Amino acid sequence: MKLKHFLLIGILTVGSFVNAQTPEVKKNAIEVTGVAEMEVEPDEIIFSIGIKADNKNDLADNEKKLFDILKNAGVKNEDIKFKSMYQNIYSKTAKFSKNYQFKAGAKSNLSKIFEDLNQKWVSSLNISEVKNTKIADFRKAVKINALKAAKEKADYLLESMGKKTGNAIEIVEIEDYTSDMIMPAAYKRASNIQLEMADAPVDYSFDNIENIKLKYSIKTKYEIL
Repeated sequence: MKLKHFLLIGILTVGSFVNAQTPEVKKNAIEVTGVAEMEVEPDEIIFSIGIKADNKNDLADNEKKLFDILKNAGVKNEDIKFKSMYQNIYSKTAKFSKNYQFKAGAKSNLSKIFEDLNQKWVSSLNISEVKNTKIADFRKAVKINALKAAKEKADYLLESMGKKTGNAIEIVEIEDYTSDMIMPAAYKRASNIQLEMADAPVDYSFDNIENIKLKYSIKTKYEIL
């Protein structure tokens, strides 16, 4: 009898809890998407470069030449980072190699960098990234503009129905696009293992680099008043 009494109390307690809950009132809402875009001029390029030599002494000499070339082109020492070193004991030539990454800013002479690094001891020269140093601020601005565009769209759509936009119920970022990882067309040939001199000179200045394209879409849901 005691066990049945306990079960009965438990059932009644759960039933009372369920009855105490009030059903959620669904609000009328409108769902819209705002889109914003922006083009930003790049002011920084990250390069990856490999140098090679037959022995350690020659590799050290080539390393010094590399630093001198970059310094003369306006690249600071703190913007040159060592990445890796490799020794190939099976190769008859170029047994030693080193890889670096360096950052060239808008004040760097890019054309001079490409011209002076067209050397036999340079095994590779690639562009890793094209960027803007204030890209985070620009991304925020584009997202805010996308949200404003969504609110403006909701306003005029509801106004046409004699309604007003209420509080935001939901805000979702549905797209995040940036072209700062895309290599500019003028630079694609620079990724050859041995740089080749072009028949006609190529302008590698920042003025010849396409702008970074930012695009964001924000989906929002607003209460209808």
